[in-house]
Amino acid sequence: MKLISFLHNGRESWGAVINDRVVDLSVASGCSTLAEFVGSDAYDKRDALLASANPGPALSEVQLLPVIPRPEKIWCAVRNYMDHHNEAIASGLQRELSEFPPLFLRTWRSQTAHNAPIVRPRVSETLDWEGELAVIIGKGGRDIAEADAHEHVAGYACYNEGSVREWQFHAKQIATGKNFEATGGFGPWMVTADEIEFGRALKLEVRLNGEIVQSSHTGNMIFDTRRLISYCSTISTLAPGDVIVTGTPAGVGFARKPPSYMKAGDVCEVEIEAVGVLRNPIVQQA
Repeated sequence: MKLISFLHNGRESWGAVINDRVVDLSVASGCSTLAEFVGSDAYDKRDALLASANPGPALSEVQLLPVIPRPEKIWCAVRNYMDHHNEAIASGLQRELSEFPPLFLRTWRSQTAHNAPIVRPRVSETLDWEGELAVIIGKGGRDIAEADAHEHVAGYACYNEGSVREWQFHAKQIATGKNFEATGGFGPWMVTADEIEFGRALKLEVRLNGEIVQSSHTGNMIFDTRRLISYCSTISTLAPGDVIVTGTPAGVGFARKPPSYMKAGDVCEVEIEAVGVLRNPIVQQA
């Protein structure tokens, strides 16, 4: 099942996408947000809820929001593909391969929806793409064992973890370059976990103006989804709707010779097998 958050007639809601139509499930489920729903008992009854609901507006008639518009936490993995780690070193970054997953946090205001603009900030010309698989947490928990991690996944989505590179490199802590407003594409929907075998290697491709700039699969992650969920939950209790963004493969713009970055008028697409295509036009901050 594909689940979205959206605006329609000035009202924020969430629901399922069925045959290019949107089925609003907020009233029938008793959950006002998708984050609330994925952590509720109603989540396991979603097929019955859908069967009893009436089709709503066409998908083209609603304004999509980031899949989880205001998650409590967005954990992001750094250099979680060996080829990306190596291209960063080749570009002059001195980074040791860590025994533990390197992480940072994004804020929800740094996100933007499918077909909504990614905004290149006026202070920078180095807005870079990073196509990634996002994991949405359903059942929350603390100190989750790796063997139990699959029980806590509600679903998966595409993420473009847009990075403002020179701000990222202002200091060793990189979060400044990762939190500019409306730089992280998240969508178009969440595919529920029952649709994708846990741990399956999914092809990941990023296209800038139709040209393939990243191509890999999630089986190349250094720290897999199971490890990331367990590690994040050791730091802080994972809550329903939390997002874990799992890292990007080689092919980012700053590692190219010469470097290449997103600019106003560009269109960036992140496609992940069995999940979908996230599309964002790039605009300049006014």
